[in-house]
Amino acid sequence: MKAVVLTEHGGNDKFVLDAGYPDPRPNPGDAVLRVRACTLNYHDIFTRNGMPGIKVPLPIVIGIDLAGEIVELGHEVTGFKVGDRVVVDPIDRVKGGLMGEMFDGGFAEYVRVPAHMLVKMHDGISFAEAAAIPCAYGTAHRMMITRGRIQPGEKVLVLGASGGVGSCCVQLAKGAGATVIAAASSQAKLDKLKALGADIGLDYTQGDWVKECQQRFGRARVGPRDQGGIDVVINFTGGETWTKSLRVMRRDGRMLTCGATAGYDPKEDIRFIWTFELNITGSNGWGREDVQALLDMTRDGKLKPELHSERFPLERAADAMAALESRAFFGKIVVEP
Repeated sequence: MKAVVLTEHGGNDKFVLDAGYPDPRPNPGDAVLRVRACTLNYHDIFTRNGMPGIKVPLPIVIGIDLAGEIVELGHEVTGFKVGDRVVVDPIDRVKGGLMGEMFDGGFAEYVRVPAHMLVKMHDGISFAEAAAIPCAYGTAHRMMITRGRIQPGEKVLVLGASGGVGSCCVQLAKGAGATVIAAASSQAKLDKLKALGADIGLDYTQGDWVKECQQRFGRARVGPRDQGGIDVVINFTGGETWTKSLRVMRRDGRMLTCGATAGYDPKEDIRFIWTFELNITGSNGWGREDVQALLDMTRDGKLKPELHSERFPLERAADAMAALESRAFFGKIVVEP
């Protein structure tokens, strides 16, 4: 079969298209899938680059999120049959490990998956939509709903709103009855975010978004008078946006974080945290219940996984990774082997 193999850590030149990669065969508890869609996540970039403290078994086929059809089953597998359309919950919650990091993932025509990681797809959901859900959308659901408990009427600012996690956060916040402020790097992206439910768009390349938020929503104060600011800030970028986020929050406001795509060790100013009694809530990954809830929402028309307009064949997987790094995209980037 064909597969795109990461031979060593580094840039996109470390990917090799191998037309003779070994065909996967199922162990007794496994399924082999024909991969129909694999969507990209920033974690794929981290895996490609190499992460301190995590030893990736090289060479490896990356690609965390994928959906496809079952073509072969191990003899111990029950509850599934050949031909079933499935999405993979990419964390092995029995033996441990992450697909596309500790064992081969979706940059291939076929992949072997332990059957306990499979989730059946609802009719009417495309492979690309299903593949968009587990890592990015599952992370957003856990952060916004399970951990963040977004409430009707709250003002919610989503930073990095145009990517997979961000676009899902916009939809979830709107669905919860919040006023949604989406930050992105162009008017074209903001127009798409407003179509997804954002009430206000902030183009952070065109001015000082902190001052704009303070002008629109006021500022936190120590005393009880004239309390202003944003109720909830979604910040999974880290980097230079971290302390800026603290400056736009209301007293007793909440910042939700599930990652740090722009840097995990930003400059901090803890004076804001104690002065205005701010709350920082972390959220790590997703649960199977988050994946199932999102599939149900998509089936019911309450959620629309947002997909980048260009689809990439397996031969252009490195180009797809370059597009992800450029941030010049909207929605989830899809590779279709």
